[in-house]
Amino acid sequence: MRVRVLIVDDDFRVAAVHAAVAGAVPGCEVIAQATTLAQAREALPRSDLVVADEYLPDGSGTELVGAGDASVLLVSAADDADTVRRALVRGAIGYIVKPFEMRVLTERITAYVRFRQSLAAEGRLLQVEIDAQLGMLRPRLDPGAPAKGRSAVTASAVADLLRDSGRPHTVMAVADAIGISRATARRYLADLVAAGEVELLLRYGTAGRPQHSYIWSR
Repeated sequence: MRVRVLIVDDDFRVAAVHAAVAGAVPGCEVIAQATTLAQAREALPRSDLVVADEYLPDGSGTELVGAGDASVLLVSAADDADTVRRALVRGAIGYIVKPFEMRVLTERITAYVRFRQSLAAEGRLLQVEIDAQLGMLRPRLDPGAPAKGRSAVTASAVADLLRDSGRPHTVMAVADAIGISRATARRYLADLVAAGEVELLLRYGTAGRPQHSYIWSR
């Protein structure tokens, strides 16, 4: 699947730069650029992700949050607490304050593409898998640090197993190889998926729920 991206900024030059960044992300297609809220609303039904400025000549980017099925990432010079709070409470998936390095926008859009692809599979999801998918949208300040309550030794062992093998592993295979419980393996694998280091795969058989496996993605 391809993620359809709408770029919204009152400055057409900034919109063009953001469109170039989004268009370079694998799995993304920039379907429109808008400089007003009215233009953005016209393209909104065709969009999966909106990268929008807060300040628009006829309104605000926050007004696009919840206006359709598209997710909205705010990119704005507005850094006051009320504006940020309003955007996040309404349901914006993120907020980037201008000015910023373009790699930040690339990272956020890339994370969103992974998030959407992980949700494309059919079937039921375990809570740990839902948590991992939500974690894809949250930037980690220190990707190498284990989550709270995790062992750095175990985290390293799980990562090394997947990195060195170069092939997918099920939760059971990881648990057996390292000597930990399946529940523990799921938690560490979820951390790696959230960090973008491991990709969650689903394989469908002839019956029953799909089998989940994990492969190193870096």
